Amino acid sequence: MIKKYLRDSLAELNNVTWPTRKQGIRITTIVFIFMIVAAVVLGFLDQLFAWAIRALLSL
Repeated sequence: MIKKYLRDSLAELNNVTWPTRKQGIRITTIVFIFMIVAAVVLGFLDQLFAWAIRALLSL
């Protein structure tokens, strides 16, 4: 059972179309840029909400 699973898994890995090195670098770069933009946006929203909560609590 486990032997068949491993054999089938290896067979499937041989059918995978792997990206080229250039494609891998490009996709990784896009992901990192997206992560940086998302971190900046979420950081800004966090500061905005923190300011709003402090303003509401000071009333």
